[in-house]
Amino acid sequence: MPRLRLPRPSLEAFRRQLASVDALPQLCVLGLISGLLTGGVMVAFRLLLEGGALALMPAGGVEAFESLEPWLRALLPLLAVTLIGAGLGCQPAAARKLGVGHVVERLSQHQGRFPLRNWLNQWWVGAVAVLGGLSAGREGPAIHLGAAASSGIGQLLRLPHNSLRVLVACGTAAGISASFNTPIAGVIFAMEVVMMEYTITGFMPVILASTMGAVVAQLVYGAEPAFQVPILSLESLTNLPWIVVTALVLGLLAGAFIRVARSGERLAGLPFWLRLLLAGGATAILAWWYPQVQGIGYDSLALALNGELALDVLLALVVGKLLLTAFTLACGVPIGIIGPVLVVGAAAGALSGLLGVWLWPGAAADPGLYAMLGMAAMMGAVLQAPLAALMALLELTHNPNIILPGMLAVVISGLTARQLWRCDGLFVTLTRQGLHPLQQPLMQALSRVSVPAVMESRVAVTLRQVTHDEAQALLDHKPSWIVIRRSTDDKPTLALKAADLARALLDPRWADQAQIDLLEVPGQRLDMAAIPVQATLSEAFQRLDQHDVDALYVENPVAPPGRRISGIITREAIELYYRFRPPR
Repeated sequence: MPRLRLPRPSLEAFRRQLASVDALPQLCVLGLISGLLTGGVMVAFRLLLEGGALALMPAGGVEAFESLEPWLRALLPLLAVTLIGAGLGCQPAAARKLGVGHVVERLSQHQGRFPLRNWLNQWWVGAVAVLGGLSAGREGPAIHLGAAASSGIGQLLRLPHNSLRVLVACGTAAGISASFNTPIAGVIFAMEVVMMEYTITGFMPVILASTMGAVVAQLVYGAEPAFQVPILSLESLTNLPWIVVTALVLGLLAGAFIRVARSGERLAGLPFWLRLLLAGGATAILAWWYPQVQGIGYDSLALALNGELALDVLLALVVGKLLLTAFTLACGVPIGIIGPVLVVGAAAGALSGLLGVWLWPGAAADPGLYAMLGMAAMMGAVLQAPLAALMALLELTHNPNIILPGMLAVVISGLTARQLWRCDGLFVTLTRQGLHPLQQPLMQALSRVSVPAVMESRVAVTLRQVTHDEAQALLDHKPSWIVIRRSTDDKPTLALKAADLARALLDPRWADQAQIDLLEVPGQRLDMAAIPVQATLSEAFQRLDQHDVDALYVENPVAPPGRRISGIITREAIELYYRFRPPR
């Protein structure tokens, strides 16, 4: 018997609102929930690190490697890679993907859905890497944990994929915000590095999430930033030429970091355990003499900002920590790199400032100023996220006077890494065409809207053969399309315009026939393939090309049998949406 879709329950109506182009209120509610959840996750991860430090470190600090005996701090990285190898070596390669790179990959290629196994691995791998003395940060794990947890909310509610994208950005922003206590930088980082676009619909929920993440972190740890920054300013514009030179050097360092980190393909032929051993051994050798290269390095960063690090330690941080972090990443150890990158940039800036004081005594600015600029310039160049770096600089220093030299340093370092080293951001995965999927304007626009917002929902589903009464019953509900099942077992593969069936009923040629064969009725028919109801228009566009069809029938896999077809979406409908879409 023919059937039509039944009215949807309230939760289904909420999902449809989120699929539409005007889902801002619902997304803002989800952003608030995401920020609170991510803030709690970040606090839990920091407590995990602090609990491990109490058990391992004599001083109880997460980065108190200087208080350990040389043999012990050299042994820790070897133990860390052994634990990571034992835990991840028995798992498939896909389960070893963690951190920010994994977040970008899941967003661009898997519609923002995260495997639970990777999320669980991130907890202990992130803690072991930092506490084990590898050159690793906590921000990468925080972003992964927050983004996956926020996406999990959407997956539990079976929300459309365009809503999952926003939730991933919310978790990313809240993770950065809760880690650094920099809510604005968290928002810009999420939009620049993860979403790779700026829209009002994306901004507002992400702002709310970042705010809630910072609030949760401040309730536990107070309003202080991750590290103390002195109050410094650019005393004279005569320092600008030296800032330009410093930024050029930092751009070269950033390009070298990206090139070494991406050299993992050359090491891919080595066994996983051997790569881990190389990373742990290199860290152990350098840590014997310079424990400052271990862990995140925020204690060393604070000392560099205040001009309290020796020259040889600064050199060890610039060369040693840079190469160690990049080489560890190339060896396949899933570590966070944002914290170490900031430390390397601060050390390089401090060295440049010291050289400037030696060359122009009395005229050069304080080396701490160059350290702050180096921190922002290195972050902006490695991530190709200039606005996020500038906002982090502003929020960490609370000094608007540093923005002018900061803008100069961030832009020049970013251009140097991009033009001289031919490097995009570290987390940008290149396609054959040379563009990340989220950087393509068409896919960006189509990925913001889910299929139900554009599909034609006035459909009737029936078998190929119908009687005159059944055909009239179909038309009484005023559908636009008749979805044809060729048999009781086959999935629908054709759609017929309802107007064509109506004309056939008026045609005398069909009056004497007991049944009407819908495949013989003159009219427009569309070959179809299936697509899930949570999909976005970008996925629908790709599915149309893959199957070489002109329409898709939209399936709701959790609906009762017989009511799983929600509607159809045509290539023409997608093209019309793209041409006449509302401004964002």
